[in-house]
Formats: sequence, C-alpha cells, structure tokens
Amino acid sequence: MDETVAEYIRRTVLKIPRDEIKTMLQKWGFLSEKQLQTINFHQIKENVSQDVVQLCEANSADIKQAAVLDIIYNHIYPNKRMWSVYQMNKTGEETEIFDLTDFKKKFKRRLQSALKNVTISFREYEDNAIWIRVAWGTPYTKPNQYKTSYVVYHSQTPYVFISASVLKSNLPLLCQNFQTYHPRPLQERNAAPESGTNEKERIQRVNREAFGDGPQPKLEFAQYKLETMFKSDPKMDVLDKKEPFRCLVKFYSPHLLESLKSLAPAGMADAPLSPLLTCIPQKARNYFKIREKKGLFPGSFVSP
Repeated sequence: MDETVAEYIRRTVLKIPRDEIKTMLQKWGFLSEKQLQTINFHQIKENVSQDVVQLCEANSADIKQAAVLDIIYNHIYPNKRMWSVYQMNKTGEETEIFDLTDFKKKFKRRLQSALKNVTISFREYEDNAIWIRVAWGTPYTKPNQYKTSYVVYHSQTPYVFISASVLKSNLPLLCQNFQTYHPRPLQERNAAPESGTNEKERIQRVNREAFGDGPQPKLEFAQYKLETMFKSDPKMDVLDKKEPFRCLVKFYSPHLLESLKSLAPAGMADAPLSPLLTCIPQKARNYFKIREKKGLFPGSFVSP
C-alpha cells in the first residue's frame, strides 16, 4: 500500500470520534468483520488508527478505498464543512430521466479529459443524494488528497451543493455535468378543479406539481420570521402603537420536506400547501423573512 494512502487513512480515522470508529468502519465495508474484531477500540486513537492502517495494508487498499471512507465521514458530519449552493439552468432538450451509471461516466470523462491528474469518487445514498469527492491535481502534480472538493447532488432538484474551494477555471467543469429537474409551476390557489376530477387525484396532482415525483432532500429544520403592521380606520382608534407585530415560527422534523409533502394526501391540510412551505426546495433555503410590502393593505406579505 502506498505511504500516502496509509497516511490519509490514518488521519481520517483520527478525525472520527472514538465511540463511532467501529460503526463507521463497518459502513465502509472494506475491512471484514473478522478483521475488525482484532482491533481494540478502547485503546488510544493513535493506536487504533495504526491498527486500521495495518489491516488496510493487508487488504492492499488504494486511494479509491481511502476516498470512500472520507466521503462516509463527511456524509455523517456535513456541518463540519462550509457549503455553497448553485442553481443549475436547463439547456437544450435534456431528458427528465436520470441514469446514474451514465452520469458517472460523463462526469469522469469530462473532468479527466480536461485535467490529467484528478481523483473522482462517488457514493449514493437512500435519499437520492449522490456524493462526489474530487481531488485536484495539475498536469505536472498528483491530486492533493487533503484539498478536495465535495459535491452533493439530488437528482430530482436543480441544486448542487459544493464544499471547499474550487478554482474558477475548474468550477464550470463541475457544474456543467449536472442535469436539472424543474417541477411544473403551481396552479393558482383559487383555480377550480377540472370537472369530473376525483378529489384524491387532484390532491396527488397538485402535490406532485409542488414537490416533484422523487424523494425529497432531507431537511430537519425551517424557520420563518414575520413582521407586519396592524392597520385600522384612524377614527376607530383601536391601536395606538405604531410598532410592528413580530413572531417567529419554527418547524422541526426528522424529514421535514417529506412531512410537508404528506400533509395534503393525509387530509391534514388543504392542497396546494402555502407557497411559503413549498418554496423551500426551489429556494434552497430554510430561513425566511416575511415582511409586509409598504403601501399595501393588511394581509399582503412577500417572502424575499
């Protein structure tokens, strides 16, 4: 096993909390359960990392296996990185069907044709998320495994999340590989259902227009801040204060978007849901401010 691979695996293991090392190595799947049983996970982490490296050397690990372990770590601890969100625009006559195998081939081919030295690793997760790790090199140097880019792409959304610095010349190479999915716009809330359309079918159709057909990106928290003024006839003298009303609304759920998506079909909310809720995937945000537009009547609010 290459020394650089051994050192990278050692450093990755040292980043993992002690009580989670075994579980993460099991998710990795590169070491057998029998090999894991030979490791004393109660010793100091440096010794644990050395034992892991020895077993990886016996299995002839290479940078591809080391990269997968790194992806697993970053997937479990995404908040340890800073992420930038990019919205993709559809060009040409692109198909709506996402083929993961074809996507991987095209992604690798385009990056490797432009850059000779680059390491690319993929890992798929249950929520339709594709995690991509890219270690960049130059025509004259090998990829730097300690300065990598991480890309998270949900195939049913037009958004790509990229972490770590990427050279401006390399950013288009990353972004041009992503296929977009744009759900159809919501119908007007007051539009009457088509005659003869079953109410259940209408709810399913409207829900699909709001959320799309695929699984939703996992989100656990959303927060809304509301600021508005109380208006009344000056002759009524109902309220003397000129200060605006303010309130804070927070939503928590193990899977917030899937929960919102299930409200109307379950009969717990009217369909379609408020755009203030359905706009979360489109805006790629979970913090919103709702303010009254100046000069409008009460109840007219906008979300910036």
